[in-house]
Amino acid sequence: MPRLLALVPLLLATAMTLPAHAQMTSVYTELQIEKSCTVFARAEEGDGDWATLVCDGWRGYPVMLQYSDLRESLFYGYPPAGDMAPVWESFGGFNSTGTTIEWRLEQRGNDRVPIATIHRWFVSDAANGEEDVQVLVVEKVGQPHERDGCAMAYVVATGNSGANEKARAYADNLVHGFACGDQPAIDVGTVPLPEFVRYE
Repeated sequence: MPRLLALVPLLLATAMTLPAHAQMTSVYTELQIEKSCTVFARAEEGDGDWATLVCDGWRGYPVMLQYSDLRESLFYGYPPAGDMAPVWESFGGFNSTGTTIEWRLEQRGNDRVPIATIHRWFVSDAANGEEDVQVLVVEKVGQPHERDGCAMAYVVATGNSGANEKARAYADNLVHGFACGDQPAIDVGTVPLPEFVRYE
């Protein structure tokens, strides 16, 4: 069992008792493609169906949305510098994201810094019939000095009571020790997690 998955029960058991949580708060922003996003690049005619958009996030922290073949990949915060593009993180099935992004803020002196996001995805899954599986994806936010962001946890919201609280616990507990490339935590209820993918 990957070391991170082995820590999941301990993380959840201690989530509500850590003093640091008193300094964590949430704010919410809306991802409205038509109003808050600018097309950065898109497919030419005959070059498939893909696009990269840069969208408003929270107080200067952008959201980068990559779209291809009815699938999305999002990066929250400051992306890698230079020619490096964020990794593609998505699901194997057709998918889309909800409009509301929850940003977890850490109090640092007089400043509040967004360190993680929680975003609801809707994933087509043939094994679950016609109904989409809802997944809360918990992401590390790319910072100006460390442009490293990625998925830290997948919390299946369909058939999983308390999914929002669990997602916040993962966000708060994992972010400071998580290195992109580590195995994300997985939390399921009665519905399994759809296949997820990560391409460098």
